[in-house]
This record gives sequence, structure tokens and C-alpha cells, in this order.
Amino acid sequence: MIQNPGFLLTVVAFVAVIGPLVFVHELGHYLVGRWCGVKAEAFSIGFGPEIAAWTDRRGTRWRLGALPLGGYVRFKGDMNAASQADPRWLEMPAAERAESFPAKPLWQRAAIVAAGPAINFLFAILILAAFAFVHGESRTPAVAGQVQPGSAAAAAGIVAGDRIVSLNGREMATFDDIRLFAQIRPGEPVTILIDRQGRLFEKQGRVGAVEEDDGFGNKFRIGRLGIAPGEPVIEPVSLIRAPVVAIERTGQIIRTMVETLGQIVGGGRSVKELGGPLKIAEVSGQAATLGVESFVFFMALISINLGFINLLPIPMLDGGHLLFYGVEAIQRRPVSPQVQEWAYRSGLAVLLAMMVLVTFNDLSSFGLWDRLSGLIG
Repeated sequence: MIQNPGFLLTVVAFVAVIGPLVFVHELGHYLVGRWCGVKAEAFSIGFGPEIAAWTDRRGTRWRLGALPLGGYVRFKGDMNAASQADPRWLEMPAAERAESFPAKPLWQRAAIVAAGPAINFLFAILILAAFAFVHGESRTPAVAGQVQPGSAAAAAGIVAGDRIVSLNGREMATFDDIRLFAQIRPGEPVTILIDRQGRLFEKQGRVGAVEEDDGFGNKFRIGRLGIAPGEPVIEPVSLIRAPVVAIERTGQIIRTMVETLGQIVGGGRSVKELGGPLKIAEVSGQAATLGVESFVFFMALISINLGFINLLPIPMLDGGHLLFYGVEAIQRRPVSPQVQEWAYRSGLAVLLAMMVLVTFNDLSSFGLWDRLSGLIG
């Protein structure tokens, strides 16, 4: 078993992941806001009491909060860090009102809000493009080089040399596509279309389920078909193609996240699989022990997660603001303050409930409740 990182490395690694990603996210809002002529009154990394702060010549207060679990940019005309419009913005002098966020056209407000998640995706794409350029792209054919006896593939009648054309109707272009499809569907039924020496066959099977250890003592139930690839094919990636490969990989990661979230909502997966800040901190430390490349790749994954989560249509998040702007575009007038207030309160309740849930899951994964029950018993 790989040695777990100590507490200090875990904390340092967590801050080294979350701090830059939150800064990048908020920088997206800030830069597009400036481009649209909106004054930023505060740019904060973290919440709570100020550890350090300064005010620049434009009047923006740059602050570092004691709780490094997020951040915000408060624009002129915002009532709070969640960017709710302050009703008093209409009472401002004309010059000040012109540089306030609520005064801007709908498309500019939407662009400012969307810039945060967008720059998180861009940050991840740059990292993944660099990895693709350095390491190349896996293009191993979706062909069963070997079939494990007693596996799900063997039970479905797949033999060595069969090319997997599709799984549940989804095209399998490479062997990585098979792996990504199967690993999040342990125990699920699957329709397998295979090409055997030029003839197409449809097989019915069920994805196998195995429990794996990540080397740090964490066990995961993942799906496996039980086939191994043939000779690996790694194609070099040019500097021009690298961003294309990175965008494709980002799309695959987002699709996997959407499908996994759908499984949790639909009851196919347990909500216990949701992790929060404590779990991110733990994995940050683990990634740091595996080297710089693993740590940077982990940052790319968290950046994609941060962008995706912020686009969820929950008030208080960027996606909730964009939802309001969509409604405003359709009905040609802003959502009423009363509805917004109700929505923000509901969104806050949802976020707090989610934080409690994921924190409970994190503590459970650390074995805290078992140890407490042992002490009580």
C-alpha cells in the first residue's frame, strides 16, 4: 500500500489545488466584468475574516479570507457575495449606475456570470492539451485482445479478436471508450454490438462489478467487462491538435459526471459516493505524493468539476443566475425580486443540505462514525 500523506501535506496540497482554481474562476468573472465596464468592489479568495487585504487604484478591495473554500467578486450594484441585485442601485448617480452590474444589458450580465465556469474549463483544457502533446493520444482499437474466463464478456459470448462496435448504442471508437463506459456501470445490463470477422452480432450481457483499492486504502466498486486490449497504440499529438484532444477529453469527463450524477438522482448509485471538501483535501494529498504530473492532472479534474458544479441551475450558483437570465430573455423582463429572494433562500438551503451530506459522507469514509460507535459501545 502506498503511504498516506501526513496532515500537513494534505492541508498544503488542498490549498494549492483550491486556491488557484478559485482565483482562476473569480478572475474570469472579474476580467469580463471589467471588459463590460462594471466596477468590481471586492475580489475575495475565501470567506470569513480577512487574513490580508489591499485596495487597488480602481477601488477594488482584494482580500484573502480565513476559510479557503470558495471566493467571490462583488460588483457595484450587488447586495451580497451571491450577486443579488441591490434595489438601491437605481438610486445611484447616473455615472455610478452606468458602471453597476444590474445596469448592463442581459447578454453582458450573462457573459460575466458564464466567464467563471468557462475559464475553469479553459484552465483544464490547457493542462490536458499539454499532457496530450507530451504523452500522445491513446488510439488502441476497441478490440478484445484477451477475454478473461468467467468474466462478463465471456458470459456474453465475446471472444478474442471481436471488435466492440457499440455498448448500449454508444459507439466505441477506442478501447478507452469501453473502459470509460463500463467503469461507471457496475452490474448494469448492456447490449453489445460486435464485429467478428466482418459480421455483426448483438449480444446481451451485464457489466461485471469488482472492488478495487486505489493504493491508499480506499475501496471502490467499479464496472469491468473482463477484456484486455491488444497491442497499445499511442499516436503523437501535434501542437495544433493538442487542444482538440483536450476538448474531447474534457467532454468525456463532463459526460461521465453527468451520467454519474444521473445515476445518483435515479437511485442507481448511493448518495454516499458524493464527496466534499474533506475528501478533496484527502485526495489532493494523495495526488501530491504521486508526483507533479499526478497533482497537476488532479487539478485539471477538480477545475472541470468546479466549472460543472457552478453551472448547475441552483440559485446562489452561476447556473442559477444564468437560469434567471434565460427566463428574463424569454419574458422580456427580469424575474421579480420576490421570486428571486425565494429562489435564493431555497438555493441556499439546498447548498447547505448538500454540504452537510457530503461532509457526513467524508467523515464516514474516514471511519469516524465507526470509531465513535466503538467508543460509545
